[in-house]
Amino acid sequence: MEFFRILFKNRKIAIKLGKNDFRNRFANTSLGTIWGFLQPFVFMITYVIVFQYILKSNSAGEYPYVVWFLPGMSMWMFCSDAILTASNSIRNYSYLVKKVVFPVDIIPVISLTSASFIGIFLIVIAVVVSSIFGYVPNFLNVIYILFCAICFLIALTRFTSALTTVVPDFAQLLTIVIQLCMWFTPIIWNLEFIAGSKIVYLFKCMPFTYLVEGFRQAFMENSTIITESNCVFTLVFWIITAIVFMWGNRVFKKTKKDFADVL
Repeated sequence: MEFFRILFKNRKIAIKLGKNDFRNRFANTSLGTIWGFLQPFVFMITYVIVFQYILKSNSAGEYPYVVWFLPGMSMWMFCSDAILTASNSIRNYSYLVKKVVFPVDIIPVISLTSASFIGIFLIVIAVVVSSIFGYVPNFLNVIYILFCAICFLIALTRFTSALTTVVPDFAQLLTIVIQLCMWFTPIIWNLEFIAGSKIVYLFKCMPFTYLVEGFRQAFMENSTIITESNCVFTLVFWIITAIVFMWGNRVFKKTKKDFADVL
């Protein structure tokens, strides 16, 4: 509970530095923070054009492809950007670790705050576009999945930020793992493709699948992965998140004393 106490005490600092971090990413460009929103937006639209109009993918089933695709991809881009950014955050803020008395525990949260600006923008785009097509989301499900995403990202980056700091090569491995996770998570392909196989249950137990499918299904149907099988996958998600947080918290606390020496 020490981490949450520190985070709550320094929440205003984390938010303020998160805003500055987001602005500083594009400080040397003419359009500034516009690039932060433009790049992922163009990326998502390109995927829609390629898979709907060129490859003519039938992943969306009975739904318009753009309505099926945008929510899942927006959630994934938020998660992947947040993980990669927060994992390198302690190295990026090495001056705070080495030169002043600063609550190092909140540094990954600063980067998560920065990544959330783009994430919220992409999610708003998904909501607006889907609503235009007549698919208004269940906002209670949207809020719940966003809460799940924040909790999981805090838990995971607690571990990855510490390990990346003491073992720099881990950052390269993490990039590869995130790329693999994108293809093994049903973002571009549909879980219905493997519905007849028992392996579908393994995929549904993956945290990224829970977040992507949970957010996507908020736009589409009443029965979702959240309530499916008597909430089994919801229970699995929170168990995994709790384990990852406890493990990451232990690693962070053990390695924190070495941060200043390795930076």
